[in-house]
Amino acid sequence: MSENTLYQFGTLSSLLAGAMDGGKTINDLLKHGDFGIGTLDGSDGELMVINGQAFHARQTGDVVKLSGNETVPYAAVAYFEPEYEFPLIQHENSETIGKLIYDHLKSVNLFHAIQIKGTFKHMHVRVVPKQQKPYRPFSAVVQPEFEADNISGTIVGFYTPELFHGVSVSGYHLHFLSDDGQFGGHIMDYELAEGIITMQALTEFTQGFPYTQNFLETGFDVHELIKEIEVSE
Repeated sequence: MSENTLYQFGTLSSLLAGAMDGGKTINDLLKHGDFGIGTLDGSDGELMVINGQAFHARQTGDVVKLSGNETVPYAAVAYFEPEYEFPLIQHENSETIGKLIYDHLKSVNLFHAIQIKGTFKHMHVRVVPKQQKPYRPFSAVVQPEFEADNISGTIVGFYTPELFHGVSVSGYHLHFLSDDGQFGGHIMDYELAEGIITMQALTEFTQGFPYTQNFLETGFDVHELIKEIEVSE
């Protein structure tokens, strides 16, 4: 597999449609990359993969390091080899940084891996709670939100071209993990006090499909799924 390959297991659309049964272990996922995001079986919380280590932000607000035997219905990983590093960024919010990154994409038609390491004046995340069958749409589930001030850590995630909206969410999909491994989740917004942004264009894309009864038997209404992505992400 090319070093510039994004490997994705499952799709955001299939997850939102109810295909939430885990179909690949974390150990197997890490054979495809050392950097990434996702969720666990039953759409349980938020997954962060940094430097080949997998962490799980749970609906209770805590974070645990994973053993590798847990399974995912949806995740995206790559081997992170940053091609571009921004000069030190200070005192900027998530909207401004998003525009800055967008202006430096190699192409808006390529996936990009994005990492921001630094100290954050404020970090606001949410965590999807684990579901039990019958699975419900994300928009029907209360997602706990958590906030922290003056916290050091790493943002990890991807930019997805609009062409692939539904495979993932077009634009940015970013998760956060604190340096002490105690706080994390799917990013809602943030303020960066000081940090370094690095990014990598990904020129190949590999899609894996969950070979589970849940996935094979799930029906998909594409138009409704697009609406659900807009509400949920």
